[in-house]
Amino acid sequence: MKIDKKLIKELKEYLEEFGLSEIEYQDGDKKIKVAKNSVSNSSITAHKPGLTVPKDEGSGTKVTSPIIGTAYLAPEPGAKKFVEVGQKIKKGQTIMIVEAMKTMNHVPSTSDGEIKKILVQDGQAVEFGQALVLLK
Repeated sequence: MKIDKKLIKELKEYLEEFGLSEIEYQDGDKKIKVAKNSVSNSSITAHKPGLTVPKDEGSGTKVTSPIIGTAYLAPEPGAKKFVEVGQKIKKGQTIMIVEAMKTMNHVPSTSDGEIKKILVQDGQAVEFGQALVLLK
């Protein structure tokens, strides 16, 4: 398969022009996704539509997103959430799903603990490394 560098550069320019974090293009069974992974500070984040400036979450163990995507707190709409505040969980237990490119990626807890705070809302876009839950 030959990589179309011109198309990738064009998609990258669209990311910058429209202030996007990712863009996907499909032509038949050829699919290209271009995403940027940048560290943003609060002043930049505050100006992006749909995102809010992160609040001080306090102390505890943070479980972070392994990828860029959309966070879901339950396995399907209307179903019981994977975890609730105050619930005791085990290392490796699924705390939520992050969907990327129509693939549902289970996010496991990195340690045993109790859910102190859920830091994202259902259906919220998340970035790589963004804190999802806080454990105590």
